[in-house]
Amino acid sequence: MNASAPHAVAHEPLLRRTHVRYHVEHTTTYTYSEPVPVCHNEIHLVPRALPRQRVLGNAITVKPQPASLSTHTDAFGNTVGYFSIQEAHEQLTVASSSSVEVITPGPWEMLPARNWELLRDDLERAPGPDALQAKQFRFESPLVRTLEPLASWAAESFPTGRPWADAVVELTHRIFRDFVYDPTATTTSTPVEEVFRLRRGVCQDFAHLQIACLRSLGLAARYISGYIANTRVPGERELVGADASHAWLSVWGGEAGWLDLDPTNDCVPGNQHVTLGWGRDYADVCPIKGVYVGGGSHSMDVAVHVTALDSEWNTP
Repeated sequence: MNASAPHAVAHEPLLRRTHVRYHVEHTTTYTYSEPVPVCHNEIHLVPRALPRQRVLGNAITVKPQPASLSTHTDAFGNTVGYFSIQEAHEQLTVASSSSVEVITPGPWEMLPARNWELLRDDLERAPGPDALQAKQFRFESPLVRTLEPLASWAAESFPTGRPWADAVVELTHRIFRDFVYDPTATTTSTPVEEVFRLRRGVCQDFAHLQIACLRSLGLAARYISGYIANTRVPGERELVGADASHAWLSVWGGEAGWLDLDPTNDCVPGNQHVTLGWGRDYADVCPIKGVYVGGGSHSMDVAVHVTALDSEWNTP
């Protein structure tokens, strides 16, 4: 591959949807072999309001009826819910119903072509609240380590003077090309270095891996949790991760802002990705986590459905 030329990742067709409205149903059911007398849970199931994403509505339903249910905004700006159930139950169902409108971004090739070393070095001294927020995503987090082998592997895409967006898009492609999507290879706690060794994993693993590569080079990158709509026009390839929770990442581009990247699908997300929230890694935005007493063994079933409601189009 010519390191001086950007890789051509997946694009929308020439007939472009300027924005799309989606209805998202995300239902998680836990079934226990013995009664659970009490549980406490934290949820990240409300989509974010963003310049390119408008939240039209959201409703959370919990069965059995919780003794308390509250929400707050965390340090990353995500809406976080908390609930407690204080009656014996053998099944817990948490359902989130959301309507959102996603606006198509401009082509990533039009972003300022600043070289990646300057971007890295300028972040160290950049003023303002946006840069301050970005700086926290340069460091290690519980599930993402910065490692020299990752920096060395990623460096192939980051020669001296290369524009930052070209470099990160090529790194996205290399992960897609060199790693196998395999739901049986890893768990939610598999370390990044093990994913790198196995060359296998799922969307969470590939997002963590690319974040680790970028942070190992001194760039700022954050983990994004959300959904993919399984809608396409003839000629588009189907995206992996539809009808399930999905994960991708975003890298800081200075005055250009954040650029989203999906290594699982070798694409720069357009209007088919619905953002729930972001953090340093998966642990910051896990859809549901909590503690409970008793219960014996348990099983979990997750159902996600993303339905396109309507679109507006433009023509070249």
